[in-house]
Amino acid sequence: MCLTSEHLAHMKKQTLKDGPLLAEIIALETKVWDALVAGDAEADGNMLTEDFLGVYPSGYSAKAGHCEQLADGPTMESYDLSQTRLRIISPDAVLLSYRAQYRPVGGREVDVMYISSLWERDAEGWLNSFSQDTPTAGSH
Repeated sequence: MCLTSEHLAHMKKQTLKDGPLLAEIIALETKVWDALVAGDAEADGNMLTEDFLGVYPSGYSAKAGHCEQLADGPTMESYDLSQTRLRIISPDAVLLSYRAQYRPVGGREVDVMYISSLWERDAEGWLNSFSQDTPTAGSH
């Protein structure tokens, strides 16, 4: 279900823990994770704005860096997203925050981090413009 700008205007400054908009944005975020599992840099890049900024424990990353991590193939073996919530910033911007449990390629243990991703909508649909990863205490 695609919600209109007019509908989202009435939801401004709300935090959603369920509903069609949250499901739509989680589906998009899942496409990014699926690209990491598949090693598909093109699919990854299709989900990001040209001016994408990632803030990670390793530092900053632009769109090119996010996609280049897949040059040698998949970076993730598996993942699970939970504890999702969506903050309506404006009719065309939402902030998805969630807990990611994942196993990197070659990793023996599952790791956990909290992620916030800013999704912005234009005439062509929603794209991820910003993402910040926060490792949990005791993560690898």
